[in-house]
Amino acid sequence: MARANAVQRGPVRLAALLLALLPALAWGLSSDRNQPIQIEADKATLDEDEGTSIYEGNVLLQQGTLTLRGNRMTVHITDNQVDRVILEGRPASYAQRLEGETNEQQAEAGRIEYQAGAQRMILQQDARIWQEETEEFSSDRIVINLKDNTLNAGGDGPDSRVRIILQPRIWENDEQTPAP
Repeated sequence: MARANAVQRGPVRLAALLLALLPALAWGLSSDRNQPIQIEADKATLDEDEGTSIYEGNVLLQQGTLTLRGNRMTVHITDNQVDRVILEGRPASYAQRLEGETNEQQAEAGRIEYQAGAQRMILQQDARIWQEETEEFSSDRIVINLKDNTLNAGGDGPDSRVRIILQPRIWENDEQTPAP
């Protein structure tokens, strides 16, 4: 009986560590951090000895305005701390309303990796970030440093070219409105 309880506590502890991750991951609304986290998947495998939680099949994670979707989400835990989260899909996606904004920040890629210690998000394989119809940033690889809010994109191959789309600003005075 004591062995069965010890085995059951392991996955619960792993799940609790995953839930502790999201306040660090989210750079959106501060109120999102106080919302419950809901995870749905076709299958979940929690392995305390390996320090991994794997969610597969139609993965959906929601916390407040934060939404993550993908085919597979893997959470790696080192020294009882979330080390990194990898979300894979065709595409994997992220959406969240940012503090002080009315529109959602959205991103998608074949692979989205969050590195907790470095506070860095790496989007690979047809990566794209956009906010409604105002701006779009795409490349095969985009690295976002959440500590200092910087972004680097591109790489060495021909598919790593960076593409940016900026919409003209609409001015209050019609005389200052940019031409179409």
